[in-house]
Amino acid sequence: MAARLQGEIKKGRASLIGGIAVGIAVLVLWVAIARDLGLTSPATLLAGFLAAIAVAAWIRLADL
Repeated sequence: MAARLQGEIKKGRASLIGGIAVGIAVLVLWVAIARDLGLTSPATLLAGFLAAIAVAAWIRLADL
């Protein structure tokens, strides 16, 4: 019975919510820093969006 339980991955809701929250925080900080530096082009905002998605996915997967 114990060997069977070790092979299962239980996906928690907390890791999903935490990943989303951290992704939003990364995007907000990225936009704030980019605005302070005067870098408000769409490419800069797209890079921030991609970074936020990557960090959110990392948090989600690392918490499994």
